[in-house]
Amino acid sequence: MQEQHPFSKFIAILARGKTKQRHLTLDEAEEAMAMLVAGKTEPEQMGAFLMLQRLMEETSEEIAGFTLGSRQAMQFPADMPGVDVDWSSYAGKKRQLPWFILSALVLARNGHKVFMHGTEGHTPGRVYTRECLGALGIPVADSYEAAASHIRTSNFAYMPLEVISQRLREMINLRPILGLRSPVHSFTRMLNPFKAPVMLNGIFHRGFMDIHAGAAVLLEQPHMCVFRGEGGEPERRPGKTCEVWSVHDGKISEERWPAILNDPRQSPDEDMNIDDLAAIWHGTQENEYAEAAVCGTLAIALRTMQLADSIEQAEAMSREMWNGRDKATVPAAA
Repeated sequence: MQEQHPFSKFIAILARGKTKQRHLTLDEAEEAMAMLVAGKTEPEQMGAFLMLQRLMEETSEEIAGFTLGSRQAMQFPADMPGVDVDWSSYAGKKRQLPWFILSALVLARNGHKVFMHGTEGHTPGRVYTRECLGALGIPVADSYEAAASHIRTSNFAYMPLEVISQRLREMINLRPILGLRSPVHSFTRMLNPFKAPVMLNGIFHRGFMDIHAGAAVLLEQPHMCVFRGEGGEPERRPGKTCEVWSVHDGKISEERWPAILNDPRQSPDEDMNIDDLAAIWHGTQENEYAEAAVCGTLAIALRTMQLADSIEQAEAMSREMWNGRDKATVPAAA
């Protein structure tokens, strides 16, 4: 008789039926994800586990546990630089360019160290951060050491998920095979490899904000915000009010940010020309929506970093920082 696989207990917890199934505890979620990331499971188990989790929808405890389990496999450099802001980018954009990249670069230009991480290609028809950074002349880190070097020299680094964990990248790439997103799309936003005190997250579905905020509390993340961003990325939608959930020293709060523009039904960008990012930065092209998205997102970052005491002050600071940028050069250029 074949011996039962150690991972099977986690599938059983999720699939015992309507009366006996339950969510994983934080410790169980950590152990399960540590096994998945370490390659100690069978392919069938990975698919079954991810889809059962998708069906039940993950809890804050599960998101936190999955994050901790993934962190076990991370190989950090011996001499890690201090990072101020961890900025995730996992959704990709299909209606508007990723203007939030310019928000992050403005922070870097003003002396704040920003680490961005993400992935691409899991959903057809989207523009992803990596290719946009390439168009801006910004290098992509292929190792933790390279990321650390970029942060030291330019205050900004972007590292793709496969460098953090090839196994997690493989799991995200199962989306077209399984037909649905999985918890990996959620908790990778929480990885924070350089242990930045501030974390910025964007999501697509409004109902996940409390889950992410709760996970941040469990992970003892000092400062974090999560909001429903354009396309699911951490980018403010200028034509709509923005509900921001924040975590500061273990306490969760909500703040409602007003619309910046009077056009709630912003037409999609038909061209999605990534060269427009540099044109807006250099000031050779004007785009009211783009500048509102950049400054609006930057304002949320400043508020989360506790550099502004109010929404109004954060928005004034972001506009001043944007207008004061050096248009001649893009920060972090190679």
